[in-house]
Amino acid sequence: MLSKDGFYTFLYGQKVGNSDAPFLLNIRSSNAFIITTISIAVFTDIFLYSLVVPVLPFALTGRAGVKEEDIQRWTSIFLSVYGAALAVGSPIFGWFADRSSSRRAPLLLGLLALGGATAMLCAGSSLPVLITGRALQGLSAAVVWTVGLALLSDSIEREKLGAAMGYMAAATSIGSLCGPLLGGVVYANAGYYSVFSMGFAIIGLDISLRLMMVEKIVARQWSPPTENSATTDSPSVRGSAGEEIQPVPATTGYTDSEKMPQRPLPKWTKHMPPLVTLLRVPRVLVAMFGCFVESTSIASFDSVLPLYVKDTFHWTASGAGLIFISLVIPSLFSPIFGGLSDKFGSRTITTVGLLGAVPFWVLLRLVTHDSIGQKVLLAALLVLIGLCISLVFAPLMADIDHAVALEEKKRPGSMGKRGAAAQGFGLFNFAYALGTLIGPLWAGFVVQNGGWGTMGWSLGLLSGVCAVTTFAWSGGRIMLREKGRSEGAVV
Repeated sequence: MLSKDGFYTFLYGQKVGNSDAPFLLNIRSSNAFIITTISIAVFTDIFLYSLVVPVLPFALTGRAGVKEEDIQRWTSIFLSVYGAALAVGSPIFGWFADRSSSRRAPLLLGLLALGGATAMLCAGSSLPVLITGRALQGLSAAVVWTVGLALLSDSIEREKLGAAMGYMAAATSIGSLCGPLLGGVVYANAGYYSVFSMGFAIIGLDISLRLMMVEKIVARQWSPPTENSATTDSPSVRGSAGEEIQPVPATTGYTDSEKMPQRPLPKWTKHMPPLVTLLRVPRVLVAMFGCFVESTSIASFDSVLPLYVKDTFHWTASGAGLIFISLVIPSLFSPIFGGLSDKFGSRTITTVGLLGAVPFWVLLRLVTHDSIGQKVLLAALLVLIGLCISLVFAPLMADIDHAVALEEKKRPGSMGKRGAAAQGFGLFNFAYALGTLIGPLWAGFVVQNGGWGTMGWSLGLLSGVCAVTTFAWSGGRIMLREKGRSEGAVV
């Protein structure tokens, strides 16, 4: 039986009085455990968001009384509500997270919101209840993304952050694409409530991991002084109190031996949140645009792919779910792509991913009728699009953190005492949310009015435009190479 202090230590990961270190502290505060916990948290939110994607066309009519001819419209609106809540919540929760004494507490609050949302979606039988549950899911995801990614920024050496973000990108892709896969199969074979049973099981795992995780800044309270001093020879970790800043890697355009030019902020921004400063950095804006494009791409499939294969190939909910496996497989390589961006920078790899996707989007128009060859063609194109998406997410997520760190060095104190990692990821998440909001509407209404082929080339065009901007700005403005000018400078 745990004492009061022991229970508090286990629950919050913080030292109470003269209490001993929490059980398995080294494991619970290790990089591997923190990455696993945040990956599972991201996966859980996205998985539960997408779990009902293949179920909606078959369940809305039976549970909410939606007419058959209105299914496409309500499917798109239902998915976009999540994106709207995510967009509203991300900057707000990012601002609060950078002022919170712990990254861990907001994560637990997000979990409570997710549990309530899942219960509403499971038990709801009317459109208002289902839409409210979806909005609550979006708010939960806003907490997990902003706080979780900021916690990674606090914990992982910056030159290894791209690989860590690769696991987040993989969790995002796997969650968003495995949700429809498993949702369709389970719904077809076991029914509506069995679909949500999977969700509650994953929430239980998520609860366990979030309670066990100990932040590194908290774990250092039990570290001997000699260990703390020994860490000065290795890359430092930016703690949640903002007392340590990692050295900026070569991809930012500076090394520790170079003098960092410091630029004063405009007077009108001095009393504004760091969000205002970050929104003036082209490198941040380009990363947000890239995230928006890729999120739009994924969300568009959520809206139209199940219905398209149902109408074209006459597949059931099970088949509509299984087709998403073509998009899942490439996301498993996201950690590798993130590691490559750590080594070579984000510009080349993101540009290749965005530009390479263009022809595959356009070629989707060739899938027009029911045959084995057409099914193979669709699966192959989805694999290639998924591969291109995986090339983009992790490098851009890491680039946001590099840009924030560079601003902190250029303008000491402008990001606040704790830094602005959560707010930077809040902006990134805001862009992702806009994609989940616009993607289903874009794809749904374009398919309805212009056809499947028009949807493909329009998203291909969007990807091509984004490739130009990432080539110019990802990793810092390509034109600024002379010493003393900062990549990613505000112009």
